[in-house]
Amino acid sequence: MDIAVNLVENYLRLTGYLTLSEFEVQRRDKQGRFKTVTDIDVMAMRLPGDIYLGDPHNERDGELLLIDDPTLELEPECVDVIIGEVKQGTAELNPGIKDHAVLHSMLRRVEWIYAEPLEDVVNALQRKPVHWSPARGAGKVRTRLVAFGRAEDSSLNVIPLSHVVTKMLGFFEDHEDAFRPIQFREPAPAFLRLLLKSGFDVEKGEERSRE
Repeated sequence: MDIAVNLVENYLRLTGYLTLSEFEVQRRDKQGRFKTVTDIDVMAMRLPGDIYLGDPHNERDGELLLIDDPTLELEPECVDVIIGEVKQGTAELNPGIKDHAVLHSMLRRVEWIYAEPLEDVVNALQRKPVHWSPARGAGKVRTRLVAFGRAEDSSLNVIPLSHVVTKMLGFFEDHEDAFRPIQFREPAPAFLRLLLKSGFDVEKGEERSRE
């Protein structure tokens, strides 16, 4: 797996998302042969509510185990769905991510959360990279296309990788007692933990000033 994709996927997991990564979308050509339309680096869905480090019934252990990141602009009673492009260079979306078949193929995996036809969600995302839908049952769903990579500022559709690294390093440092017994097997979080154990300074003026 691409190290940048691994980094973003673990960041999203630690902010409460369920994730899929490096998913190839295919279709048949005129000769009936399958071809890859594009690769989706990451897809994530976050349901409303808190995630806990321990049993929330135990007041002592009921500490929140998630990165509280205002950059994600999470909303109350709102399911957040991300289809993401991860770049080691400039944060930008490949044209293929807006292909109707690509969006439809990916969103079919979470079709059950939408109270409007999936076709309407796909059409809306092709026009604009963020769309709000009524959720099935109650609440709403925010579906957005997000580019992760090198960028000066964050928005609903752009999250800098430098911000992801800073947030994860700070999170691991703040919850050292919880993560000390855990052996991370995936490369990105394992490397960040190694940096901390080696005495790496988490402080980064640019990111701290934004917060």
